[in-house]
Amino acid sequence: MVERMRKLRLVKLLRRWSLLALIILGLACVIYFRLYEYLNYQNLTNYHHLLLSWTKAHYLSTVLSYIFIYILIITLSIPGNFFMTLTGGLIFGPIAIIYVVLSATIGSTLIFMAIRTAVGEWLAKKVRGSIKKFEKGFQQDAFNYLLMLRLLPFFPFWMVNICAALLNVRLRTFITATFIGIIPGALVYVLLGNSFNTLLNSKQTPNFNILFSPAIFIPLCGLAILAVFPVIYKRYRK
Repeated sequence: MVERMRKLRLVKLLRRWSLLALIILGLACVIYFRLYEYLNYQNLTNYHHLLLSWTKAHYLSTVLSYIFIYILIITLSIPGNFFMTLTGGLIFGPIAIIYVVLSATIGSTLIFMAIRTAVGEWLAKKVRGSIKKFEKGFQQDAFNYLLMLRLLPFFPFWMVNICAALLNVRLRTFITATFIGIIPGALVYVLLGNSFNTLLNSKQTPNFNILFSPAIFIPLCGLAILAVFPVIYKRYRK
């Protein structure tokens, strides 16, 4: 009986930590082999003709490979989603918005589930006092808060995934807010990447400062304010 209980505990422990352990192992491999160094504009400049020709000849396999790599980057919390979104716009055109939103949502959900399954229940029992109140307040309006965090470009994508998991946000709320919240920013980055063909052919360097220009930054901030406005109004009424 005791041996059976031990086995059940071990199985439960493996179920809790298996996905997160795989993610940590994958991240360790990326860091050890310095694979993140390939995610830069110089490589995009050197190989963009090869990428375009390969996409033209093997469109479906290129799309599937792109989605797989994008999901992997988001799941491992590697800061490369901006580069991948630009690359998608370059090689696929505006339709890349579909691939980007789908990949980012799946990758975010995987890391969210891994962290919440491993430490969410344990952390929920440990937190007390003001932190517990903050967690409860965040959960009550999690959709609005997450939507705001996704819309504002200066919050790291991976950090939002991890914080949402630690705050025990509901899975459906997380997926919905993530899917909707990343569309505006992803659309801007995809269209910017789509314009790279002309710049790369003429060997010009794109102006990334345009992403922080008032014409783009202010509308995104405005959407973020609208997302959190119902929460502010509800607090004001109370």
